[in-house]
Amino acid sequence: MRRVFRTFAVLAAMVMTHPTDAPAAEYKLLQFDDLAGWHDDDHAAALTTFLETCSQLKRGDWSALCGLAKTHPSAKTYFEMFFRPVLVEDGKPALFTGYFEPELNGSLTPTPRYRYPLYRKPPEVKDGQPWLTRREIEETDALSGRGLELCWVDDPVEVFFLQIQGSGRIRLTNGQMMRVGYGGSNGRNYRSIGQELIRRGIYSKHQVSAQVIQNWVRRNPMQGAELLRHNPSFVFFRKITKVPPEKGPIGAMNRSVTPLRTLAVDPRYTPLGAPVWLEKEGSEALRRLMVAQDTGSAIKGAQRADIFFGTGDEAGRMAGRVRDPGRMVVLLPIQTAFALVPEGEE
Repeated sequence: MRRVFRTFAVLAAMVMTHPTDAPAAEYKLLQFDDLAGWHDDDHAAALTTFLETCSQLKRGDWSALCGLAKTHPSAKTYFEMFFRPVLVEDGKPALFTGYFEPELNGSLTPTPRYRYPLYRKPPEVKDGQPWLTRREIEETDALSGRGLELCWVDDPVEVFFLQIQGSGRIRLTNGQMMRVGYGGSNGRNYRSIGQELIRRGIYSKHQVSAQVIQNWVRRNPMQGAELLRHNPSFVFFRKITKVPPEKGPIGAMNRSVTPLRTLAVDPRYTPLGAPVWLEKEGSEALRRLMVAQDTGSAIKGAQRADIFFGTGDEAGRMAGRVRDPGRMVVLLPIQTAFALVPEGEE
């Protein structure tokens, strides 16, 4: 069995989709027999998900492997023949959480019920540059009256969590469904309100979930509004028109994501589009071949990922319960993986 340790700098330069200055990390080259539950998974489902985004991969061996995948080979044989598992670690414990596509009630015009807008990005906001904080936006009405509203919804707490998820569907009063996706942000770092509730002693770590936070904010509207402003990040949206209702929302690769097969990852460590073997522990353990097709502002680290659970309230409840340890192992093209191994080192 090959087990090799090297710095992340070499790995990033060779295989990352968008390499950046990530903190140093180490990786191990594994075998498929090292992956718990590998032989029992539905590899064909993983291959279908991989095909959703592999045409976006243009570097190195990825394009050729996508071409092979399009011939619909035996899925398990395909992954075992052309990839090798690589465990990337940065010294931080693994953490897996869940996310979902919310479904909100809304209207194309404001009413006494539908009075909380979803905004497009204003023209003065530039990518990567800090703009007004959430508090400043809300307290100065910096966005109102400018024609930036996509629609209006009936729950400000749902708006906040829609911003965290980054995309969602709006069930309009005219019976139609509008899908919205991430359209930019104010350039401020995400700050966890769950961690703030723990810091204040309101809840312990094992009690906090999205549902618990939502319920607390609704029970305590004044304190709740202040709690939400603890997160200075503010997300803008855009209308998504090219995705049919039966498909998942658009991820970071501009393609639909797939329930329980898509992971949001930190692309400094895991190349977008790569297959990733997930071994999630916890009350509902998961052993599954996923695909890294999304990112998130709170997803930072080599062993940090978000599992996409689907659309709607039930998916939200499932996602909200997940906060588990484990490990994830990225599958890299075989030539890339072995090129990282010093000659003669086993």
